[in-house]
Amino acid sequence: MASSLRFFVLLLFIAHHSSTSFSAPIFLPLTHSLSTSRFNTTHHLLKSASARSAARSLHHRLGRHLSHRSSGRRQVSLPLSPGSDYTLSFTLDSHPPQSISLFMDTGSDLVWFPCAPFDCILCEGKPNPNRRNPVVALNRSSTSTVSCKSPACAAAHSSLSSSDLCAAARCPLESIEISDCASFSCPPFYYAYGDGSFIATLYRHSVSIPTSPPALVLRNFTFGCAHSALGEPVGVAGFGRGSLSLPAQLARLSPQLGNRFSYCLVSHSFEPDRVLRPSPLILGRKEKVIGNEEEEFVYTEMLDNPKHPYFYCVGLQGITVGRKHILAAENLRAVDGRGNGGMVVDSGTTFTMLPAGLYGSVVAEFERRLGRVHKRATEVEDKTGLSPCYHFDNDTIASVPTVTLHFVGQGSSVVLPRRNYFYDFTDGSNGGSSGRRSRVGCLMLMSGWDEAEADGGPVATLGNYQQQGFEVVYDLEKRRVGFARRRCSTLWDSLNQH
Repeated sequence: MASSLRFFVLLLFIAHHSSTSFSAPIFLPLTHSLSTSRFNTTHHLLKSASARSAARSLHHRLGRHLSHRSSGRRQVSLPLSPGSDYTLSFTLDSHPPQSISLFMDTGSDLVWFPCAPFDCILCEGKPNPNRRNPVVALNRSSTSTVSCKSPACAAAHSSLSSSDLCAAARCPLESIEISDCASFSCPPFYYAYGDGSFIATLYRHSVSIPTSPPALVLRNFTFGCAHSALGEPVGVAGFGRGSLSLPAQLARLSPQLGNRFSYCLVSHSFEPDRVLRPSPLILGRKEKVIGNEEEEFVYTEMLDNPKHPYFYCVGLQGITVGRKHILAAENLRAVDGRGNGGMVVDSGTTFTMLPAGLYGSVVAEFERRLGRVHKRATEVEDKTGLSPCYHFDNDTIASVPTVTLHFVGQGSSVVLPRRNYFYDFTDGSNGGSSGRRSRVGCLMLMSGWDEAEADGGPVATLGNYQQQGFEVVYDLEKRRVGFARRRCSTLWDSLNQH
């Protein structure tokens, strides 16, 4: 990627100046992967994004059933959607230095990347790491393995005990009995998700940014190194709530930087020329107005999920479509003791996924408002995976009703811009031999599952497409998620002038 990960520069500054507090926020660019992806048609891109959103959301739902602590396996959230996720770039300190781009993902809790030799099975049609995102070649002499006695190793293996980990690492019995396993490295761990998996090993290594003199170094950064994967060729910078996530490791160096981060995703509407603008990712900024942005954040409480502790779960009370208020089911407002319920705020999923009943009520209101005057574009629905879609005349797009999300908490309502939930574009598939092109519009929300299904984990996902044009803040100290309307493209310019 052309953009550098500036926050690592300042992270490294902290590593060299750990005795002093670091009060200045860090601003860094996120690159939308659409800008490096090539799709033949808008239909192709929408179909890919909708299919991957459904697969990722299903994985959220079924993750509890794929988790096996006794075998050291854990279900984690990984970005599954090439062409719909946001990436950030940094450099591994090696000879020569190696640059790599990772998906930025609030739904996972580990930083990992593909390492040479790397074999990805069933990765046809996905980003090729050898062309777009080269694999990393580790120098074992300068890379430290993580001990099986380390808490980081236990975290990667779903909190297995030191004895279990040392046994897996083939530590001699006498060493296990005296808990002296520091010289034995953490064994490989297995991650499984919706339609893929990988095996990785934990390492510690130095990271630097050579483009910002003087070169600054973050030492002993813990990450997973994968040599084999199924269906997942690109690594991840996990921003979730786990102890191995990027914010968690940053917080150990500077609590201010690690305990509060936000991003502002530039609205692109799947237009390649618009995704070239960077989306700012902000670490450590205090709650205050920057530049000409004056709107306050709307906050909702983070909900703890005992089965998926790395998720940022919130409660959704309901949705208003136009003047019609639709109340959400109880399991969307809270998370129970088994980890079921709530909505995941996820930067790695494209489209918001709603429970079938709530989604059906939203669609019914759109049908009542639009279906009686506009013809359904069923052929577009088949090609994109989105529904409902309608044929429009140029002067009737204003009839689309407003959509408001009501989160749990007083005054926690968020009015979505129309482009965040209803995408209109020119369709050339309806012209027949005349080649006539027509205007169509599609609802950019998707149906998940039946609310009656039990023991399924989170019941909804707030995708990154619906987060566009908002600064979304994750306040870990006060345990809340906030939303504020922003002009994200100009926010980037404003931040870098301060």
